Amino acid sequence: MSTAVASRAENPPLTALASLDAEAFARDLQTLRTETEASVGPEDLAHGRKIERWGRACSLLGYATAWLAPNPLSAVLISLGNTARWTMMAHHVTHRGYDPVPGVPARLTNRHFATGWRRLLDWPDWIHPDAWRHEHNALHHGRTGETADPDLVEETTGFLRRSSMPLLVKYAIVAFFACTWKLTYYAPNTFLEWRRAERKRAGGPDEGETPPLITAFNPLNAEGRAFWATCLLPYAALRFVLLPALFAPLGAWAVFCVFANSVLAEVLTNLHSFAIIAPNHAGEDLYRFPDRARNRAEFCVRQVIGSVNYTTGSDSVDFVHGWLNYQIEHHLWPNLSMRQYQRLQPQVKAICEKHGVPYVQENVVRRVKKLVDIMVGKSSMRTLDARSS
Repeated sequence: MSTAVASRAENPPLTALASLDAEAFARDLQTLRTETEASVGPEDLAHGRKIERWGRACSLLGYATAWLAPNPLSAVLISLGNTARWTMMAHHVTHRGYDPVPGVPARLTNRHFATGWRRLLDWPDWIHPDAWRHEHNALHHGRTGETADPDLVEETTGFLRRSSMPLLVKYAIVAFFACTWKLTYYAPNTFLEWRRAERKRAGGPDEGETPPLITAFNPLNAEGRAFWATCLLPYAALRFVLLPALFAPLGAWAVFCVFANSVLAEVLTNLHSFAIIAPNHAGEDLYRFPDRARNRAEFCVRQVIGSVNYTTGSDSVDFVHGWLNYQIEHHLWPNLSMRQYQRLQPQVKAICEKHGVPYVQENVVRRVKKLVDIMVGKSSMRTLDARSS
């Protein structure tokens, strides 16, 4: 196949679902959800706190050894701690996964998590927590796989897919963004989407498309200045200035080592999160949708056929995957705890098999390969709209 964008003729609409009883499928899922709601209890909170401790322990051990010398072990531990605060804690808490748990502390509820000064404790990051709540929780989950989904890979990398540049150059561009994507994609994209929504909420006009991401990095405009002030400078100062400076009593070498390990950890965090997040809704065996679902039942079907799971099953496996290996269950019910996804996954898979709904689950390494093929234009996603289901 040439490096041009792969033809969709090779991935026709899913006509096999024409005979699917989507309402019956949705009813079975709703029955399972009702049973799950009745099982929410202290165990969910205890499990969430355990995973939080694992993440903080990684950060502590990473920095406890980071001053000795630039080394991959410290960087990996710091990176795992960073990823845990985002993909496991911020992700599930801001989705209100722990809000209904009896006795949950305020800091683990969406209303209080990473707000105000608690941002430095709960989730210090390039990404603004409120921007994440809007772009990810509202836009991405509300329009998963649709052309209007701000995180639809096939659309966000359209410039690369259509380019006639050599394939090797395309791979190099993908590698660059994989190493920097929290800074070069996620932080500015979530911020600009959030700011646009805030202006509209305040009575401003509908501005149409979100401004180009480069807008956020330009300090000569209001958006750029706000992005620098609320996202770039606070995180950079904390991660690459303040934390290394804390080791000054141990000497200049210690400060340099912590700085070097922090930089390496940032690259590893980007690579790790790219590998476990970006493939969630990309691949030639998954579906995208040019229109809105007609009803809740159809919406449920789309969440399954437009998402992919990785290897699942145990806390250690799930921790390494950032708990993003339950993407199908998460998109069906975003507001559940991490523990509940473990319990639900085999049952959801069985319901899908019962109704003939494709349930894709594959090793994350293979999914990264399929993601990259989409990004460089070697393959294309399948299409499904309301009229073909």
